[in-house]
Amino acid sequence: MAGGAVLSADGPEALNYVEAPITLKAYLMCAFASFGGIFFGYDSGYINGVLASPVFIQAIAPGQKAISSSDTSLIVSILSAGTFFGSLIGGDMADWIGRRPTIIMGCAIYLAGVVIQMFASSGLAAIVTGRIVAGVGVGFVSAIIILYMSEICPRKVRGALVAGYQFCITIGIMLASIIVNFTENIPSDASFRIPIGIQFVWGSVLAFGLFFLPDSPRYFVKKGKLDKARDVLVRLRGQPADSHYIEVELAEIVANAEYERSLMPSTTWFGSWKACFSGSLWSANSNLRRTILGTSLQMMQQWTGVNFIFYYSTPFLASTHAISSPFLISIIFTIVNVCSTPVSFWTVERFGRRPLLIGGALGMLTCQFLVAIIGVTVGFNKLTTDAAGETVAVNIAAVNAQVAFIAIFIFFFASTWGPGAWILIGEIFPLPIRSRGVALSTASNWMWNTIIAVITPYMVGPDKGNLRSSVFFIWGGLCTCAFVYSYFLVPETKGLTLEQVDRMFEETTPRKSSRWHPHSTFAQDLGLTKDGGHDEHKENITKHPMGDHIDV
Repeated sequence: MAGGAVLSADGPEALNYVEAPITLKAYLMCAFASFGGIFFGYDSGYINGVLASPVFIQAIAPGQKAISSSDTSLIVSILSAGTFFGSLIGGDMADWIGRRPTIIMGCAIYLAGVVIQMFASSGLAAIVTGRIVAGVGVGFVSAIIILYMSEICPRKVRGALVAGYQFCITIGIMLASIIVNFTENIPSDASFRIPIGIQFVWGSVLAFGLFFLPDSPRYFVKKGKLDKARDVLVRLRGQPADSHYIEVELAEIVANAEYERSLMPSTTWFGSWKACFSGSLWSANSNLRRTILGTSLQMMQQWTGVNFIFYYSTPFLASTHAISSPFLISIIFTIVNVCSTPVSFWTVERFGRRPLLIGGALGMLTCQFLVAIIGVTVGFNKLTTDAAGETVAVNIAAVNAQVAFIAIFIFFFASTWGPGAWILIGEIFPLPIRSRGVALSTASNWMWNTIIAVITPYMVGPDKGNLRSSVFFIWGGLCTCAFVYSYFLVPETKGLTLEQVDRMFEETTPRKSSRWHPHSTFAQDLGLTKDGGHDEHKENITKHPMGDHIDV
């Protein structure tokens, strides 16, 4: 094509060239990055089993039959403290050194935390220190992997590939459940060293693999390194260096970055964070609205009550003695979670993000209210004492029905809000604040994760709120909030490039966004495209002011 191409980057046909056709190589390169979800899932899941290991209990609390509630709370929640700050720090690092190096750095910090945890037999300090260090690493990875995937994935499968991140989270949770079940009764340090040490595999595989992947082309454009951005696009899209697709996509990224830089010219560290909160609350395309959208999406994801389901529902239901094997129920819930998530690979690109979240919220609130109503009328709340003096359910069939609806709830969550919230936070922010916007959104997830984990025991504890099945009215009410929120505030981003998402925010509202279609490119508007030869088009990009360093 070089030197004689007659394809034009102008006119409506330019919209067809903003991204090259998908290749298997590009698909696999983008899909590998989702492996980072294993960190999130496994690290969140293994600790509950380790805390039940008799050897671990003696290492942390010699002479005791169980670790105290305060120490348990510290060990479990300290990870979230690390991930909260790791997410925010990672947002800065991703702009300073790049998306890929930041993730690799997160892997290194994570591995350092794992090494420290391996010495947990020396007492509480080692496991707490190790988990907070590992948490910082998980924060780096959980925030920047979403940013990285959103910026390198082809637009037509971006939702499905980012949903793969949530799928890996569920796999991590399942692996943790299986591994701790087989190791918790080993009468040696291996009972906790094995599940802790296996984390080394996840960190090493991701870090090693990322050395062979390119950084984000949008990061290089932001730094003004257009030649490197072009080289990365060549690798990601599987096109030759002189491909018209490459030049048009690069021109669009450059033009959008230039446009956003004109709106947010600040280059200071404080100014970059301040830009995340600029604009009017009543303006749909303001940075403030997008930041609120991103952080509230992650808040709503936690408000669904899914963490209560995974961390409290099994012992909650087992206390009725209607459930003979709590571990079996736990495994069933985990398998439903794993098997349901891939459904979103198809639905998120077939129906879109917005219908997925609206429909998912409707399904979840229905299940939560059914669990609550059954529980307070004939199920979990109706207990009696048998001849042996044990508390049992009056109606075992009703309790089993509650278990069934909880499993259906997990299906709705895993196939909609589980991946959907992660997909959207990687798409809604403009380039100058994208790394920090995604970081703030991820930090919001971890913050609400911690808050709900702390308050839930007070709601359901027998000596506290003792809400029993009534707690599901709370989760059902919050899922109702998520339904209303999705209808009025969640935009549709399916099939759009990240640059087109910016334009969509400017020209329509969330409720009408599914009917919006791009009508021009930023490159056309800024004069980066020319009718005529491909070489002239390439020269036009190279001579653009964005060729200078522009670190926003």
